[in-house]
Amino acid sequence: MNESIERQPRHYLLIDFEATCADDGSVPRQQMEIIEIGAVMVDTASLAVVGEFQRFVRPVRHPRLTASCTGLTSIAQADVDAAPGFAEAAAALKAWRGGYADLAWGSWGDYDRNQLQQDCGFHRVSDPVGAPHHNIKRLFAQREGSGRKFGLDGAVARVRLEFAGTHHRGIDDARNIARLLPYALGRAEFPRARR
Repeated sequence: MNESIERQPRHYLLIDFEATCADDGSVPRQQMEIIEIGAVMVDTASLAVVGEFQRFVRPVRHPRLTASCTGLTSIAQADVDAAPGFAEAAAALKAWRGGYADLAWGSWGDYDRNQLQQDCGFHRVSDPVGAPHHNIKRLFAQREGSGRKFGLDGAVARVRLEFAGTHHRGIDDARNIARLLPYALGRAEFPRARR
């Protein structure tokens, strides 16, 4: 499936969510909840980062983080225990995002869009983003042209950058998606693939 962008918005809101999880199946996919919102606002004309937003979120279905979740995300139990619930965090994201006109949002794949819809439904909260979604992972793969599917860390390596920050931390992943946006939009040349 091809991803296309009909019109370039003034801003791109790049979001990465981290959610409750377990490697033993004790947290079913449909019960995962957002525990971190990482967001970076990019001016589309300059591709400069013009704002950042980060919040931990206190989960209610599975309030105790599993060891595998903490190991994957580096998010500590104390981080989520001291955090607001989803409704309050979503309202803060909406208020922050409201300072930017004419935007679309993107994430590395469709997971984040689906997780946001799931959390909004469970918590009975309206969508705090309220903008069209673009799958940046798909755009990147289309522009790259090899037919490969890239994880975020693999995409960063593909353009010969070092991953900045901690992988599977929402804010760091969002920052790295912002670094890949020029390639996904066709405004940067891909380095030759290494053989």
